[in-house]
Amino acid sequence: MTRIKNIFLVGPMGAGKTTIGRQLAELLGLDFDDSDKELQRRTGVDIPTIFDFEGEDGFRRREKAVIDELTQREGIVLATGGGAVLDPENRGWLSGRGFVVYLYCSPEQQYERTLRDRSRPLLQTEDPLSRLKALMEQRDPLYRQVADIVVQSEKRSAASVAKEIMRKIQE
Repeated sequence: MTRIKNIFLVGPMGAGKTTIGRQLAELLGLDFDDSDKELQRRTGVDIPTIFDFEGEDGFRRREKAVIDELTQREGIVLATGGGAVLDPENRGWLSGRGFVVYLYCSPEQQYERTLRDRSRPLLQTEDPLSRLKALMEQRDPLYRQVADIVVQSEKRSAASVAKEIMRKIQE
């Protein structure tokens, strides 16, 4: 087996990238990072505040710089934000610098998981489920484009998903 230096998790909000990523990193003895959490650490504010002051474009510029830097590390499991794949350079860095896992989760499951979460600016709308469906329609082809494997995270424990990813990586 070729040793994989980095594993990057992509997928929609609510797919479990952070929770699964932490468990996967522990199983594999790798460091874990989360691009959204790193962005918040660097700016000192939460993502909704960045959206309020800089809009989605400002957030995406900041996110791009973080993705570039974090994907250059070695020995990392990285959970990316749901929209990280929108930028072509991010997609190139992800697919070129590591093994990419797309955590698939239906919009209905995402809705259940994010229903009470006020920290997701894109869901602050009258009809969050419709927004999740529209985002999935736009982003699913991009997730699949960069993914080395697709793993279903819907209605499963984080531990079982992490173990499945580990098995698939080792095959």
